[in-house]
Parts: sequence; structure tokens; C-alpha cells
Amino acid sequence: MTSGQAIILQAFQILFVLLLSPLIKGILNRWKEFLQGKRGPSIFQPYYDLRKLFHKEILIPEDAGPLYRIAPYIYFAAPLIVTLLIPVLTSFPLFMAFAGDMMAGGFILGMGTFMLLTGATAASSPYGGIGSTRARFVSMAVEPALILILFGVSFSTHYTIPYFVNQSLAQMGWSPVHLLLIASFFAVFLAETGRIPVDNPSSHREFSMIDKNREYDYSGPYLALIEWGGGMKYVVLGTIFLNVIVSPWALAPRWGLWPVVLAIILVFVKFLGLNAAVAWLESSVGKLRLLRVAEFMVSAVVLTFVAVVLTVTGM
Repeated sequence: MTSGQAIILQAFQILFVLLLSPLIKGILNRWKEFLQGKRGPSIFQPYYDLRKLFHKEILIPEDAGPLYRIAPYIYFAAPLIVTLLIPVLTSFPLFMAFAGDMMAGGFILGMGTFMLLTGATAASSPYGGIGSTRARFVSMAVEPALILILFGVSFSTHYTIPYFVNQSLAQMGWSPVHLLLIASFFAVFLAETGRIPVDNPSSHREFSMIDKNREYDYSGPYLALIEWGGGMKYVVLGTIFLNVIVSPWALAPRWGLWPVVLAIILVFVKFLGLNAAVAWLESSVGKLRLLRVAEFMVSAVVLTFVAVVLTVTGM
């Protein structure tokens, strides 16, 4: 495969995350409303919202500093950078695959989240401060679990590059170690995307929000970038979960138009299954108290620790 073909495939992966993330978010919101007995908005509503926000005026608080203006751009760009490192549509590595491993991808996403927290507090708003404080508490519980999961995955597969990790896990089959890693990473996925059973992303009430509070002081294109970046973060983490942790099936095995088109369709189908699981979880599981988030993440740590023990003992 030539360098030009690799660049084209990389562009397809970026466009998949960039253009389809609002649709995947819209389908998730529609299914969640359906499970709650409501009609719900159109699956294309996120596109309409983004278009409306990009045409609105930006209102900046008087006390907002430069970090307030920079944060939306970094939060928007972080998932796109991680897209260069992970197998979105192809099972073979592209030219940017070795620029960073799984830890680097987690650091880039974490930097985007940190900048959004900093921007929310830079506006000197009590709502942004409350949301940032809650989000930092969730991150404090999630980050140890995420680091241990990355260690467990690399220890079990002997690789840290996502393109090689997925192939190694596929050869491992549906072993107990693989299933434990899937369950633990799914818990981290829920927490990092604001879908943990304590937050309510569709609510606009201060007492039931974590992620939405960080956006309270943003408007216009800034808010559009944050909303779009959040959708892309969901897709990127979902891609890592589906294509790296679970299984690399449905990815294009070689260069060609039809293999790539087929991969786009099949990966989208995989996301429909993930959306169904997340929508069911959000609609059927009762919300936890905020302080129970640490206990929720401890379960992911325990599962990963058991997976590491099984790997070391050869069981």
C-alpha cells in the first residue's frame, strides 16, 4: 500500500468520526426516549442543533480568561487526534498508527477533558464550578481504573499499539481474561462518556447533571464545538471498545473502495448494538448517588485485577 492510499484511508477514518458522530448520538437519544415511552426527537436533530449553534452569537462572560476561548477547540480536536492512532475502519496499521500507543490516546482525551474543565471554571460561574468539581471527582475514580485496564490489556496481549492489541485479543478468543477486560472497559466507557448511572445527559436541572454543567457558560460556535467534540469522544471510545477490546471483525482487511465501504456499514451496525446496550442501561438502571461512583469504578478495577492474575497464573 502506497503512502497516498494510507492517507486516503486515514481521511476516511477521520470523516467517519467527524460526520457520523452526530448521527450516532441522535440514534442513541431517540432510542432512549423510545424506551422511556416517549416519541423523542429525530435522529438528525444533533445536525440541526449544530447548524443552529454555529449561526448564533458568542456571548463571553466578563471575567472569562483566555482558557475559556481555547478550551472548546482543544476539546474538539482531541478525539480527532486519537482517531489517527486507532483502528476505525482498517484492520492493518496506517502511517500514524505508531505515533502513540493506548496510553498516549488516553492522555490526549484526558487533556481535552481537562481543558474543558479549566474553561468552565475560567468563566467564574457557580454552575461551571459545580460541574467541574463533580467531573473531577468522577475522573479521580476513573483514571486509576483506566490505567490498570491499559496495563492489563498490554500485559495480556504483550502489545500497546491498538492495531496489534485487537489482533492478539481476537486470537485469544472468548477466554475469561478477554471477557473480564471487556466488562471493565465498558464501565470506564460509561464513565468517560457521561453515561454512568449517576449522570443524566438529557437533563437541564442542575442537581442531576455532571457533564452539562461544564457547558453552561458557553454559547454559539463554542457550544457547538463542545457538543460535537462530546459526540466524537463517544464514537472514539466506542471504537476502542468495539474494534480493539471486543473484536476487530468488520474492518477492512486490505486497500480498496468496497472493503472500506463495507467496513463503514458494519462498524456503524456495531455502534447500533452499543447504542442499544447504553440506552437500555440508562433507561432501566436506577441512578446512583454521586459518592457511589467510586464503588462503581472499583468493580472495573477488581475485574481487571482478576484478569491480570489469571494471565500471570496461566489459568
